[in-house]
Amino acid sequence: MRRLAGLLVVPLLLLTAVACGDDKASDSASSSNGLPAISAGEKFGEKPTLAKGEGNPPKDLKIKVISEGKGQQLKKGDQAQVDYLGQVWDGDKPFDNSFDRGEPFAVTIGGGGVIEGWQKALDGQKVGSRLEVSIPPTLGYGAQGQGDIPPNATLVFVMDIVKGVTIPTAAKGTPVAQDNINLPKVGTNTDGKAPSVTVPKKPAPTKLVSNYIIEGTGPVVKAGDTVSVQYKGVLWKDGKEFDSSYSKGAPVTFPLANVIPGWQKGLEGKKVGSRVLLVVPPDMGYGDQGQGPIPPKSTLVFSVDILAVL
Repeated sequence: MRRLAGLLVVPLLLLTAVACGDDKASDSASSSNGLPAISAGEKFGEKPTLAKGEGNPPKDLKIKVISEGKGQQLKKGDQAQVDYLGQVWDGDKPFDNSFDRGEPFAVTIGGGGVIEGWQKALDGQKVGSRLEVSIPPTLGYGAQGQGDIPPNATLVFVMDIVKGVTIPTAAKGTPVAQDNINLPKVGTNTDGKAPSVTVPKKPAPTKLVSNYIIEGTGPVVKAGDTVSVQYKGVLWKDGKEFDSSYSKGAPVTFPLANVIPGWQKGLEGKKVGSRVLLVVPPDMGYGDQGQGPIPPKSTLVFSVDILAVL
């Protein structure tokens, strides 16, 4: 089954790692900062070609500003859209790139969803900038590797920050009456803190529930959209929290097509700016297998603030 925001099926996956220092510079597109040369496509917006790295790779995160943009400076909670090409340090072929797909990758600064090296590299950078970044295994995919990326690989990325958007901190709209005693009650606070979610001692619904708690006034979410949300998830059986974006300190951004069916169907057609109660039966969640702290055959309850569509 598909997983929720922190572990989405996207080009880059979240990996918790220890912090390392960085080295920011604004020199030309060469190996003068100890990073592989960009041998073709040096300008912002051009698909780059990277040479192999020479010698031992840096042990810490290294960030080289190839060209600095004039847009907003990214901060925690902002959503960035990034074109990128990634290659292992001692390789000569990319393992992934967005230039060929023609669609930048969306990431929320400080919100998880990507490897930690990406989060650290983008934080504080300006929209319109081109970066070259070397990411050690501790901030990448570690000893496990990922797909074509071998274990303990140092990664090199060229990143073009093509867009930045400041995301609201909470839903904003009109509270809707919660008068069904058989459904959970969700708090209506709009201070950016996690709302309360109280599950009744009643049998769980067998069909998907998708109700407004706060109804916003933005555009409706469509099936193919990428959304930025704050969410909190609890188990129906005991009300225990199993996941929350609030604990990460920032919204998360993901394509709606990459999450469990209960989220896909439950958020489609809802308005941006809204807080939505989702009650997801097992067959639209994680089914008989469960997932991490979610036991098999669990009915899931979510409060979801739809903050933006990207």
